[in-house]
Amino acid sequence: MKIKLVSQEKKSVFIAGIIFFLLLSVFSVSQSQHVLKLSVKDSPNFSRIIIEASFPLSFGFEKRSSYLKVRIGADVAFRIKRDPFYSRLIRSLSWSKERDDYILTIRTKSRDFNYDYFTVLDPPQLVIDFSPLGEGSSEARAGLKRKEDLDRRINSSSSSRSPSEKESLSSLRGIKTIVIDPGHGGLEPGAKGRYGTLEKDITLAVSLKLRDIIEQKFGFRVVLTREKDVEISLENRAAKANNNKAYLFISIHTNSSYRKDAHGPETFFLSSEATDEEARKLAYLENNPAEIKEGITGESEDEIAMILWDLAQSAHLKQSSLLAESIQKELNSLFRTRNRGIKQAPFKVLTGVACPAVLVEVAFISNSDEERNLLQENFQREIAQRIYQGLVNFIELYSQE
Repeated sequence: MKIKLVSQEKKSVFIAGIIFFLLLSVFSVSQSQHVLKLSVKDSPNFSRIIIEASFPLSFGFEKRSSYLKVRIGADVAFRIKRDPFYSRLIRSLSWSKERDDYILTIRTKSRDFNYDYFTVLDPPQLVIDFSPLGEGSSEARAGLKRKEDLDRRINSSSSSRSPSEKESLSSLRGIKTIVIDPGHGGLEPGAKGRYGTLEKDITLAVSLKLRDIIEQKFGFRVVLTREKDVEISLENRAAKANNNKAYLFISIHTNSSYRKDAHGPETFFLSSEATDEEARKLAYLENNPAEIKEGITGESEDEIAMILWDLAQSAHLKQSSLLAESIQKELNSLFRTRNRGIKQAPFKVLTGVACPAVLVEVAFISNSDEERNLLQENFQREIAQRIYQGLVNFIELYSQE
């Protein structure tokens, strides 16, 4: 009888141990699994979908008829948590998987709708606003939310600053729009590499990646002067920045030189006088893409000088210099090049831009090694990441000026 009781006791302990192990395993899995939470909220004039994650988000959009597809990329596995909802604009939400991406299909109750979005950094959120066509987009609300998010980040990072530093930080709260200018396009291909690579294709690829990084990580509104292979005049590029009330303007280019050993990045801001002869020639080629084979004439320089300093850019040269220096430092680190300093040249695309503005020659397309690198998506993304980091550093420097 005693032996039987001991056997039952051991059996009970064994079963309890298994249960404890299973519960511990379930708890551990639930704690380590990432969550993506989905919620829908209605307001009088729009409906808002909030995608909140416990991990960084990457995303893209595709609108078709009454559907909006959101392609979400993630480096981690996650489970989806969705609250029940009723919305006057949103009919249904559904999920699917395509290769490494998750697809959120948002079905609206009418095909006549506008949508806009913004991001929040902490916690990572993608917020999409839907409004009926004809009632205006939610851009103003999105801009306000981005501004509030920037204010929160600035305030949290400046609690220990002096009153003068805090006062200068207040100017950052006006930043809403960054304009990125992919150089050349359409019938103006720009420089051409030894293997046939065209400057206009590289600048667009880098600019698109830079836009995505800024929107995802910073939550600013980003406008591109072109989003496809089209020709845009230098004057219209500046006009697009001013019409969108840009606070920063970044023009992306690739460099070219007759010197075979020329390599690495160069960042410029505006000046009536070029830093050196090479900078002067580069400015001429960028200003006159159809006249590459002609020499630099005094007449062309006089024309630039006449229109240069009567425009608004002269009021922002100090900030432009800071932005150029910050971006150049990050690109030097990527290319492992010595710091040649920032340069100045009379680039037409920078004249008339009423905000801090720089032109970035990301690499020499005439250098066969750099040309091969520029064709790689990972390298393009790394360039975009370094320019973005330079932008972040510039904001920190700006607060101290």
